[in-house]
Amino acid sequence: MDLTYITSPSSSPLQRLLFLPSRNNPSIVTSLPIKNARIKSSFFTNPNPNSICVSASYGGSSIVSTDDDDNNNTSSSSSQAKKLRKLLGSPGIHLGPACFDALSAKLVEKAGFDFCFTTGFGISAARLGLPDTGLISYGEMVDQGEQIMQAVSIPVIGDGDNGYGNALNVKRTVKGYIKAGFAGIILEDQVSPKACGHTRGRKVVSREEAIMRIRAAVDARKESGFDIVIVARTDSRQAVSLEESLWRSRSLADAGADVLFIDALESKEEMKAFCEVSPLVPKMASMLEGGGKTPILNPTELEETGYKLVAYPLSLMGVSIRAMQDALTAIRGGRMPSPGSMPSFEEIKEILGFNNYYEEEKLYATNISQVASQRGYFSASNNTYSTQENVQGDKDQKIESVQDPVIEVFTPEVYEKYVTDDSRGPFSGIWSRKLRVKITGRDGSEKLDIKIPAGFLEGITSIVPALVGVNIKALLDDAALEEGGKVLLDFKDTMGDRIQVFLE
Repeated sequence: MDLTYITSPSSSPLQRLLFLPSRNNPSIVTSLPIKNARIKSSFFTNPNPNSICVSASYGGSSIVSTDDDDNNNTSSSSSQAKKLRKLLGSPGIHLGPACFDALSAKLVEKAGFDFCFTTGFGISAARLGLPDTGLISYGEMVDQGEQIMQAVSIPVIGDGDNGYGNALNVKRTVKGYIKAGFAGIILEDQVSPKACGHTRGRKVVSREEAIMRIRAAVDARKESGFDIVIVARTDSRQAVSLEESLWRSRSLADAGADVLFIDALESKEEMKAFCEVSPLVPKMASMLEGGGKTPILNPTELEETGYKLVAYPLSLMGVSIRAMQDALTAIRGGRMPSPGSMPSFEEIKEILGFNNYYEEEKLYATNISQVASQRGYFSASNNTYSTQENVQGDKDQKIESVQDPVIEVFTPEVYEKYVTDDSRGPFSGIWSRKLRVKITGRDGSEKLDIKIPAGFLEGITSIVPALVGVNIKALLDDAALEEGGKVLLDFKDTMGDRIQVFLE
């Protein structure tokens, strides 16, 4: 335990803080006032190497602050890495479809998988609409990864390509993936610009540089203090030879890789030979769907061969492309996609979490919703009006938020006390005249039907924008000698709704 004196910015008594030596979450056990203490250093050794704490004492109570803003993100990565390592140590083979965005990752988790991969091929396709040929950047991959990690609670192994540069770039990439929340990262030994697996033109860096990349990744992991799983991939089978890929796999394991992966092995025999390399280090297989170089084996065969992890890189991307093509063909032909080809609207809402959102929304409901139960209400955020029937009929919209205030439409009786027949001026007696404002939707439904003092007509323009600019006094002057019930205005607004104003 560490007892440390803290600098106070004032002459208030300093305090001594007693910390438990927990690396990730130091806790104050007690605080002991020390009067007339001598001021010492304003910084102190924090048990968490990733943050700096500053403490000051004001009137006998201590205030502690940290610069540990990234701790929340990286602690998530640490937790996910533990889950992934537990998975690697458990019996059997583990299957991981590759996702390319938050929605596909959410679907993987909902399908019951224990983990998944990200695919650079898929992210480049979904985000850029471009081939996986080194065009997508580190920043774009990390950004996509952050969105994915926020959508799921299962461990995700991120595609780190070739680290986006030299050994120092690799360190930055690993630290960035840790902050994004990834449980693991795949790093390959290709040159820049890289090429997608199983495609032509692949080249690899020298043996020394390939090993140095993994050492840099291990160093970045140590410096971060979070045990991200490092998957070392070599593309040398296709670029050089099987023998070269086996040699590199052994060397990458010696450099500190947690999982080994040779891409584009061409036979069951080659896959077996690979699994015999560094037998204590788990092996990963990629079952490239649709016609890659590697034989497609079922999970039982892969486990018997010696694999621990299996990636399915194109399944979700491939079926998404075909489904969208089929849907577009149907729409172009004047048809809707067949019901069996897509989930219902209710199923889509459930997948995206609408029902959970509605349940959580109830926790923060306020009494502002009571105002909406009046005859009409107005949403200031989108300049729309609605009647009581609309509110009751729309079960999905229970309340208006505090930031979206409701303007109540009052009945004439509320304003009767303001009637001033004896008042002078151009609007003398206007509050004694009553108007009826009626709005009929283009579908024939009644949207609004209220009676108001004539003097309030200008105020109602915030509710019915179509009345902006109406000369109320001129209308009333023209109707001065008319009997009640005269139509002052009757027109359709830009939305096709019929607006009518009657003099009662």
